[in-house]
Amino acid sequence: MTVRAQRGGSERFEGRNRALVLIPVGLIVLITVIDVQSPTDIHLGPLLVIAPALAVSFCGPRTIAAIGALAVVAQIVIAVLHGGLMTSNHLAQIGSLLALSALIVVFTVVRERRSRQLERAQSVAEVAQRALLRPLPERLGPLRIASLYLAAEDETQIGGDLYTATRIEDGARLLIGDVRGKGLAAVGEAALLLSAFRLVAREHPDQPALTEVLDRHVHRYLVDFCGTGDETGEHFITALLVDIPDDEPVLRLTNSGHPPPLLLREGRVTQLECESAPPLGVQTLGLGSPVCQSVPFDEDDVLLLYTDGVIEARDEDGVFYPLTERVSHWTSGNPETLVTRLCKDLLAHAGGRLGDDAAFLAVKRTRAPKQKPEQHPEHGHGHGRSEA
Repeated sequence: MTVRAQRGGSERFEGRNRALVLIPVGLIVLITVIDVQSPTDIHLGPLLVIAPALAVSFCGPRTIAAIGALAVVAQIVIAVLHGGLMTSNHLAQIGSLLALSALIVVFTVVRERRSRQLERAQSVAEVAQRALLRPLPERLGPLRIASLYLAAEDETQIGGDLYTATRIEDGARLLIGDVRGKGLAAVGEAALLLSAFRLVAREHPDQPALTEVLDRHVHRYLVDFCGTGDETGEHFITALLVDIPDDEPVLRLTNSGHPPPLLLREGRVTQLECESAPPLGVQTLGLGSPVCQSVPFDEDDVLLLYTDGVIEARDEDGVFYPLTERVSHWTSGNPETLVTRLCKDLLAHAGGRLGDDAAFLAVKRTRAPKQKPEQHPEHGHGHGRSEA
């Protein structure tokens, strides 16, 4: 369906372009007729340059060259019928029009080449983004998940924000993070953390232990590449680990310098102020240790994870995006609706352009955890146990 829609849109666009070509052609005919009918001391021929200049906005090089050639022919016709072809005035007009049309064609060729290069770069960035941030499943056990990535630059679809999720022995484990810095260095660090998480997430049931392992991987990477001149030595990664067991109405958090998540429950929004350790890549220096905390998380509760590009987005007056206030209007519904509304509202607040990459990850528990069966004394015929 997507391919058909793209083809249909492309055909309609080409059809509109063919119709728009009639505008410069009509101008050439109109200027020629008026100039020929005007007195000999009035020269409208120089206005013919408007036709190829106007065609730049919707035509390719070949079409513009044809329009320019038509304008030159029209100028020759005007010269023959309006004072003589070999007059110095008409020769200067024909030469100027020919030179300007050639310059416009050259400019269009350069523009088309750069446009193709940009399209290829965007295509590579999209492929790299899909490889780096694999699409999350809509369901993970009893959880319903929705995610969204917003790149700050229109020309790229990739940056230093990251998120992922996986199944562990008794539930789901999620990770959201944000690399300090931009460019290819930030992309490399994001790829490293995601790869390390996918390799060791199931080997360390204890969150603090997993955080320490990830910190060592990040620190080793930063040390190895600190002398490459890309400022990698000054980078770190804020991260938040979340475990959500299938059969317990809780979630467990280990925060490494990341913005605290929001919990949506029964029409209320609560910011989960959890104790934070230093970011990954810094903990190895002995500045703090990760701590795991538990928070109630029952059926129909929604957890919203995000990166600092969301709360640091400013409007034209420099006001930060009030995430908690805006989310309080959308406490009901599914994660997909929440993420979609947040995306539209955030872009409207920032005037359609973000200063930093932003990512959302919304998680909803769709069924209540199973209650552990209570044990009762057993009664028999003349026998029994006083304790279970």
